[in-house]
Amino acid sequence: MKTQLIGLKADDFRHPLDLQATTNLKQLPGLDIAMRGILGSVAEDFFYLNNIASSILISERQLPHLHQLLLNASSILDIDAPQLYLKQNPVPNAYTLAIRGKKPFMVIHTSLLEILTDEEVEAVIAHELGHLKCEHGVYLTLANLIVLATNLLPSWGSLLAQSMQNQLLQWLRCAEFSCDRAALLVAQDPKIVMSVLMKLTGGSPSLASKLSLDAFMEQVKDYQQMSNTDIGEMLQDMQTAQLTHPLPILRAKAIESWSRSSTYYDLLEREKVSYNSQGHTKGGWRNW
Repeated sequence: MKTQLIGLKADDFRHPLDLQATTNLKQLPGLDIAMRGILGSVAEDFFYLNNIASSILISERQLPHLHQLLLNASSILDIDAPQLYLKQNPVPNAYTLAIRGKKPFMVIHTSLLEILTDEEVEAVIAHELGHLKCEHGVYLTLANLIVLATNLLPSWGSLLAQSMQNQLLQWLRCAEFSCDRAALLVAQDPKIVMSVLMKLTGGSPSLASKLSLDAFMEQVKDYQQMSNTDIGEMLQDMQTAQLTHPLPILRAKAIESWSRSSTYYDLLEREKVSYNSQGHTKGGWRNW
């Protein structure tokens, strides 16, 4: 029986790098207000129409086992479940967009389901819910527009200077560490989250079940040895500068380390926060 984290707050599990990078973005004058104006209700409607027209909306009547995974993960993280769509795509991926928080949605590619177990799919869903729980919102949308939606709205990409794109990508890499922690809080088994990262690195429908997690984690040592030289450190910086996510082996190592921390254990072992008659947690906090 998994622990339900009633009353969970984002700062209970937010990664320090995410906190620092988000603080840096917020210090840019008027960015949040300006981008919410540019990406306002029209953008929300655009993506809703695109999803409803070209993806499968998951529900209790449409692929209900996926819908139940969404409900399970949302319940553990104490967050309202967004809409979940399934899109035909050969590239294993999942992403979330939330511009104003009114119509957040999640998209999972069909190819991702082909290489993951149900427990691992639930961890992916929890990772995406982590973006909503941490209120990554408008920054997440901007970053995803750069890397996911420029083919739909190419003119929007030109609104952002290259330096801004670099800063957003750096923020997104930091934010992913928080969302991996959200995945662990739902999976409550680090090997499930680490296995997802391994399969996203080099999995396929025919090979996914044959991969060795122990061997994959040994690669971390080899990678970290490279940082001991100046040339290795420079190459690592060049390798990651334009990535939207931290390197998978580093994400897996971070999850392995956090799963052994007192913070993680305290979150799973603490007493549940009770609700009052209005459905709010003691302390008045409730997501959205």
